Amino acid sequence: MNNIIPTAEDALSSQLMQEVWSLLRFTPGSGHVWMDDSRIALISSAAFANLRRALIEGVGFERTGQMMTRIGYAEGSKDAKLYRQRHPAGSAQEALSMRGELQAIAGFASPGEIHLDADLAHGRFYAELAWNDSLEANVHVLTQGIGTEPVCWILTGHASGYCTDITGRAILFREVECRATGAPRCRVIGKPLDEWGVDASAFSEYLRPQPFVNRFSERGADEGLEDVVGSSAAFFTALHLLRKVAPTKAAALILGETGVGKEVFARVLHRMSPRATQPFVAVNCAAIPESLMESELFGVERGAYTGATESRPGRFERAQGGTLFLDEIGALSYAAQSKLLRALQEGEIERVGDRTTRKVDVRIVAATNVDLERAMRDGHFREDLYFRLNVFPIVIPPLRERPEDIPLLLDYFLTRFSRLHQRRVTGVSERAVEALLLYDYPGNVRELEHMVERAVIMADDDAAIDLSHFASFGSKLSRRSAGPGVDGAVQIRAGVADATAAGLLDQGLDLPTLEAQLLQEAVARAGGKLAPAARLLGISRPQLAYRLKKRGAAKLA
Repeated sequence: MNNIIPTAEDALSSQLMQEVWSLLRFTPGSGHVWMDDSRIALISSAAFANLRRALIEGVGFERTGQMMTRIGYAEGSKDAKLYRQRHPAGSAQEALSMRGELQAIAGFASPGEIHLDADLAHGRFYAELAWNDSLEANVHVLTQGIGTEPVCWILTGHASGYCTDITGRAILFREVECRATGAPRCRVIGKPLDEWGVDASAFSEYLRPQPFVNRFSERGADEGLEDVVGSSAAFFTALHLLRKVAPTKAAALILGETGVGKEVFARVLHRMSPRATQPFVAVNCAAIPESLMESELFGVERGAYTGATESRPGRFERAQGGTLFLDEIGALSYAAQSKLLRALQEGEIERVGDRTTRKVDVRIVAATNVDLERAMRDGHFREDLYFRLNVFPIVIPPLRERPEDIPLLLDYFLTRFSRLHQRRVTGVSERAVEALLLYDYPGNVRELEHMVERAVIMADDDAAIDLSHFASFGSKLSRRSAGPGVDGAVQIRAGVADATAAGLLDQGLDLPTLEAQLLQEAVARAGGKLAPAARLLGISRPQLAYRLKKRGAAKLA
């Protein structure tokens, strides 16, 4: 498509504007303002100007721009989810029109014209967006005067996050005209990140906060490298904690579900630490038989037992001076936990069959998807070992709780596997992108990685990936993205619905009571998990969380 859309006069824009305004709710009694199910706050332009000025004076112009851009990116991603929920079959043109209205209602700018040339199935995306009366530009001119650099950071980040989430590709917008530089209006250009070339590196800090080498790094660059990418608040929180603990000698405990990338983050921590040039040794505690655990960890002397034909060092010695990563630490037997605790306390180990102790200097990083506090209460995990390991806990949230990272991961895996398998994939169809963004990913990042690799292999050269190319994953994605009433939601025929409604009224059930019972039953059936419970009810997870919170507040009152 290739269109010029004068949004101020367009009928579509008018319709979307009315819809956006209908999402805004004020509850003066509680002091809350809501945009759909998200609570928002109103601040004056003067307060916003003072905030920007304080940040620029405190951390500098460049860092302030990065922070503001990241805030805008996160908000854009959130607004894209709102659009998809309300317009699952909407076009890219309609999505961009609604983006402008969302920015207008937030008071950041008046939307101008949109130039769009997009064909997502063939990987093509080019957009030019303009806006008038930018709040960011206005307050910057008032406090800092006319400058040489564009300053509509939140607006530009919002466009990048919004379009990245809508398209499933890493889309980067850059401001090419700004009223803060004396231009008559503010204008940005957006296209896929890889099409910006070398110019992208200085402007994509919020898309790829920091590249790190993953678990394949010790094999060399020719055997595969992987970046840790993300833009969500949870992702930045994890990186912040890694940066804090990396320079120290403290033990770290990485917690998270299977597939969230605990080992990847452990390797990131190692490479950020002063031990980066020393070995990183990983041990999967769940994969080693209990009878071999002691020899694997501490080593064995020749003749210690039948079959021990030579002496060999254990993982502690092999990690000397570096980092020892104990994955699935919750799977260790109680006896193995006792021996590990002694090694950590004394800083020395003793090989099986040897009487000589050896000093070891290793940094311990452990990981588990088990609730260790509960395991402690049940007598399955030593309390003293838990506190020895839990010096600095880092929680990696599941992918379903950081959906802003999905488009970036999708874009990265597409590029990586297309090169690895020498396939020429042009892009991803809109319905496939929508399905991927709505899926819950019980296997987290690892599941997404395998899904994309399979799709790249299944797709034809010079063609787009479609829902069918996800093979065995396709049926799950199709059910999940089909909308309310498909993946577990109850379907009631018109006649049955009438009879059901009449029966409920005859029983004296009012709407609040019925809603409370439905919410409780859905959460119970889903085992306490909100995402599958929301699917049963045919609503979004944030909507369910809001209703539960509201009912809880009402009950307390």
